[in-house]
Amino acid sequence: MTSGGLAAVSWGPDRLDLFWADARHTLWHRTWSPAGWTEPESLGGALASAPTVTAWAVDQMQVFAIFPDAQLWNRYWDGVSWHPWESLGGELTGDPTSSSWGADRIDVYAPGRDGRTWHRWWDGTRWVEWERIPD
Repeated sequence: MTSGGLAAVSWGPDRLDLFWADARHTLWHRTWSPAGWTEPESLGGALASAPTVTAWAVDQMQVFAIFPDAQLWNRYWDGVSWHPWESLGGELTGDPTSSSWGADRIDVYAPGRDGRTWHRWWDGTRWVEWERIPD
């Protein structure tokens, strides 16, 4: 099933979302509920890293990956549909990680090409610019 990493998230009771990259670096997604697993769906992209995903509210989630251009890209589910990939910029390498500590708050971290850890976050209205995490 997986070739380039695996990420999972739950945004509510009896719900799991699973993400992975295949051998062609395309992102795939499927869900589990008490009815069982859905068929995998392609979310496209050209991943150069493992995906990471976080949920910030019921039926709301965001998936991230670094693409070959060294930028962080993301797609989000708004409860109805997936929105297209968008770049969050950066000069990154390795695998990102993400989290949420409340409604409409998303944090994403990634290693930079400079060897430092970089952080961007959604503050509920906008993506705040990249900041370097102090050593």
